[in-house]
Amino acid sequence: MKINHNLIISVYAGLSPLSGKIGIEIPAKSTPLGICTSAGTVGPSFSFGKADAVLVSCKNTALADAYATHLGNLVRNDVDVQKTIDLARTYHEIIAAVIICNSHIGIIGQFEICPINI
Repeated sequence: MKINHNLIISVYAGLSPLSGKIGIEIPAKSTPLGICTSAGTVGPSFSFGKADAVLVSCKNTALADAYATHLGNLVRNDVDVQKTIDLARTYHEIIAAVIICNSHIGIIGQFEICPINI
């Protein structure tokens, strides 16, 4: 994405109680960048994991997609959220990541997180 004004995006996570309630503010000056989401419980795609949403942002969109898929495959339950977000910290290409599994969330990165009131 390339934007001219700051943008807040929400994270859709299916049936998770956190779905649509977490926003990430993307500063226009940080773009262009890629944002991709992978999920094991939402949508038709095949995943080895059970995450409701794994959002990853990188300068390279293909890397964002690959990291979202990779990290999503590692989340099999709520306990895996913390260790997977810790692993995401080691990938220096990742600008930001959000992992949601049921009512658990892990967040890292350079962007501001804000609640979304639906």
